[in-house]
Amino acid sequence: MGMSTAPAGPPGLRRHLGVFDAVVIGLGAMIGAGVFAAFAPAAAAAGSGLLPALALAGVVAYCNATSSARLAARHPASGGTYVYGRERLGPFWGYLAGWAFVVGKTASCAAMALTVGSYLWPAQAHAVAVAAVVVLTAVNYVGVQKAARLTRAIVATVLAVLAVVVTVCLSGGAADPGRWAVGADAGPHGVLQAAGLLFFAFAGYARIATLGEEVRDPQRTVPRAVGIALAVTLVVYTLVGLALLAVLGPDGLAATTAPLADAVRAVGAPGLVPVVRAGAAVAALGSLLALILGVSRTTLAMARDRHLPHALAAVHPRFHVPHRAELAVGAVVAVLAATADVRDAIGFSSFGVLVYYAIANASARTLTPAEGRPPRAVPVVGAAGCLVLAFALPASSVLQGAAVLAVGAAAYGLRRLPARG
Repeated sequence: MGMSTAPAGPPGLRRHLGVFDAVVIGLGAMIGAGVFAAFAPAAAAAGSGLLPALALAGVVAYCNATSSARLAARHPASGGTYVYGRERLGPFWGYLAGWAFVVGKTASCAAMALTVGSYLWPAQAHAVAVAAVVVLTAVNYVGVQKAARLTRAIVATVLAVLAVVVTVCLSGGAADPGRWAVGADAGPHGVLQAAGLLFFAFAGYARIATLGEEVRDPQRTVPRAVGIALAVTLVVYTLVGLALLAVLGPDGLAATTAPLADAVRAVGAPGLVPVVRAGAAVAALGSLLALILGVSRTTLAMARDRHLPHALAAVHPRFHVPHRAELAVGAVVAVLAATADVRDAIGFSSFGVLVYYAIANASARTLTPAEGRPPRAVPVVGAAGCLVLAFALPASSVLQGAAVLAVGAAAYGLRRLPARG
């Protein structure tokens, strides 16, 4: 005689994670990806409009987080918006969301692996990236609890490094708040493009939602964890953005490939450069760990419904993880990490993730008040914001992303043809 009204997923995965572990998994994905990867290209796009772009990305992220949290509480199963879209909008929209997530976030995994390589050993960045993927896939394979513990240590390290960098930059003699507004005016389109690139860094709360079957009391835990993780990330991003702009200015920030290292060097603290490089590598490792975790869970959900090979739906009898999905994701990411360019991977990933969240917001719009519907404006603003930011991205990212989504949609249609006959 159970009291829960939420639909139960297939047995197998074990509910180990509480609020704290769910928060640090989200922080590991958001902060690891964003602070070291997104500010420079966003400054190149927005110029002096970087801070408004950050605020716009934050608004869209808040809407997406709210919609995702309400949906995850109602549908606490692995798969995130793949499940929400299927249950609320129909099978095709769930499939499209899952396809966009798996493809986009697989590219994001490769980008984070390459970030690890470029900081640890630039001359062998691809080899180090592949090694990082192999090691972290093994960590995820032996259990989500161990992955959460490692992510907790990574997040603590990264936040400590960022706190030192922000303090040194804002208190250093080279810091000048007047630089914040000194730079080329890129106009509204530049601000929108920068917001789309910065959104790439906010998207880590999806890791929390896709762990719905492994979170204790998901109806309460997931919304709380999403809200806390996003709030902490917004504060951290704002402080780091202000520090970088005060030291480098928009034009200097746009020109650098290692903004935090260049900022501490500019304020006369070159001894911190190795610390920043190590922090960047640790941050990217944390992001990669959480990303592999999330992609494998969505792969599991799609495999259960036979949108991907059903063999990937297997759950390990000892470790209680989707081990075949994790190995498959790890193998694909390793190949991409050995061959891909990090900038192309980020743009491609951003497009896929924004489409994913547009479907999440559309799904949240169908919730009733009894099901915990968010304020009416939230999913509307979220869906519109996602689509606007997606199509404001560089043309190559839009074209590649749209082509891959079209291939996925065509594959879905072809699989449905025999059933109709």
